[in-house]
Amino acid sequence: MTFSIVARCAKTGMFGVAVSSSSPAVAARCAYAQAGVGAVACQNVTDPTLGTRGLELMARGASATEAVAILKRTGAYPEYRQVLAVDANGVSAIHSGPKALGTWAEARAQDVACGGNLLAHDGVPQAMVDAFLASEGHLGDRIIATMRAALTAGGEAGPVRSAGMKLVRDVVWPVADLRCDWTEACPIEELAALWELYKPQLDAYVTRAINPSDAPSYGVPGDE
Repeated sequence: MTFSIVARCAKTGMFGVAVSSSSPAVAARCAYAQAGVGAVACQNVTDPTLGTRGLELMARGASATEAVAILKRTGAYPEYRQVLAVDANGVSAIHSGPKALGTWAEARAQDVACGGNLLAHDGVPQAMVDAFLASEGHLGDRIIATMRAALTAGGEAGPVRSAGMKLVRDVVWPVADLRCDWTEACPIEELAALWELYKPQLDAYVTRAINPSDAPSYGVPGDE
């Protein structure tokens, strides 16, 4: 009931993760990223501790491959879990347990890993990876294009209802953490619209946090 991407921009070092599902508020449980460290998605009967533990392991020096192997070996009920990770060197890794729901699949390349369960068919993750590798520009744009490619390729067997995207770079907080927690329409298109609204303001929000005096305007009524 979920498909996701974890990715790294080789040019900027930014990390991103995006996920969509038929379940509500999927990104609250499944999307994890840390600047300078990597990105993790955990899904399919989700254990959110796998996301935080995966980042902790990579922060301590484990590669994505090593981190995912440790999570598989030490995590509870690994046969039910899917975990995707990408590290600071762009190495990607995936674990998909044999009890993942419905049709499940995974695909990865340098700087990207994609996976899903309850998919329309097992070619969806590879279509996502292909779309990411063919894309250019801001990592957020590339991730949105990848999620749209998942839909074009068939997506889930049923409709998706929530989606989210998290981006991290050179500060300790996410520079974008955007979510559509439930909609009867398409959550990926709602996420894309939110990203188009947020993207031009992203750098300004970082500047305001670091040094408000460098921000000429806050864009609110009464501000001069």
